[in-house]
Amino acid sequence: MELVIKYILLFFIYAFVGWCIEVVAKIIDDRKFVNRGFLIGPILPIYGVGVLLILLVTKQTDNFIIVFLKAIAVCSVLEYFTSWIMEVFFKTRWWDYSQRRFNLNGRICVNTMIPFGILGLFVVYLLNPFLNFVIDHSPYVLNVIFTGIFVFFILLDFIITLKVLFKIKKKIRTSAKDNTDKIRTRISKWLEGNSYVYRRLKKSFPDLDIRGKIDYMENGITKTVLIINDSVVDLTEKLRGKKR
Repeated sequence: MELVIKYILLFFIYAFVGWCIEVVAKIIDDRKFVNRGFLIGPILPIYGVGVLLILLVTKQTDNFIIVFLKAIAVCSVLEYFTSWIMEVFFKTRWWDYSQRRFNLNGRICVNTMIPFGILGLFVVYLLNPFLNFVIDHSPYVLNVIFTGIFVFFILLDFIITLKVLFKIKKKIRTSAKDNTDKIRTRISKWLEGNSYVYRRLKKSFPDLDIRGKIDYMENGITKTVLIINDSVVDLTEKLRGKKR
């Protein structure tokens, strides 16, 4: 049980460290604070999961080059499939590296792989030994209390955030029979006016891309159009122009 408590604490610590890294990077790039991530609180679960996986696959590895390469592999696979899964579930593209060189389907790119490898070296050889020492020398009861508090708040955070995200998905579906540009405007207004989480998500992910399908009637035939941000109106007009 002590080992489970330790790994839960490490997950939250690294998820918070990842959030700090993303926030600092955003401040450097845009000169402003942005609460990164899709959760409300200061935590990025993908970092917590990624670091624990790195620690697992490098447990028997002493060569720092192998550690570097394994960290890149783990983080790249995790980032790719996280992007894909979230898009499948929520019809939303959270980040897009399509404009960067050496990217794979816009989900991962070399620009992020190298920093992940360096971060893996820092965690394995410096940060994790220190955190292990601190946790091992802290009172077990205190570790349990902190674990309980962290788990409670992240579960609450997940419930609230997922509720809003599924509302976004539902809104796209329930608006499927209206005119395309009106639907896009209606969805945007509804999200901006009813969801603090969505407004924060838009700040955290400037490339947030809501995707869905809209049906419209033309010459008595139902047509289906894919929503991809502002291109939806142009796409609809092109489809109608071809029919004329």
